[in-house]
Amino acid sequence: MNARTAARDAQRSQVYDAEGLVRGMFDRADEFDTRTVEVHGSHLTLPIERRFGSVESVQIYADRVLALNWVRAQWDRAGAPVTVRARAGTKAAHYESAGAVLAVPLHAGGSAWALRELVILHELAHHLDPEPAEAAPHGPEFCARYVELVDGVIGPEAALLLRTTMYSCGVRIA
Repeated sequence: MNARTAARDAQRSQVYDAEGLVRGMFDRADEFDTRTVEVHGSHLTLPIERRFGSVESVQIYADRVLALNWVRAQWDRAGAPVTVRARAGTKAAHYESAGAVLAVPLHAGGSAWALRELVILHELAHHLDPEPAEAAPHGPEFCARYVELVDGVIGPEAALLLRTTMYSCGVRIA
């Protein structure tokens, strides 16, 4: 990675840190069957985050999100189909803009951590970028798209949690 690339994606680690904290809160809510959390003095009831059992179910979900009227009205790229495939390895899901491919690892240490709604919406936010070569992959514009998707698909409580956690981690949102 050259210095220019590193500078262009300066928020990447902060975005991933924030996401990790949010995913952890959703995991604990599921584990302990308590959906109410306190965030900066506010009590939020977390909605249920969808989990997926296969690449095929992720593909159906991605297609349905991109077909939502408000998503199509907001982002022209929603009309471009995305292909979901299994990814070798276990470290991360990623989006390949060249072929509009969303690659997800199926299992890591006995769990399918990437087969969850927050991860898929993150990758779809990359897909919806109108000019992927121009903007930082995890820059303020990406973060705004991601939070807006979470708000409209999972719910405003999840979006508030994500937004405030991003701010706490030093992430800028457009």
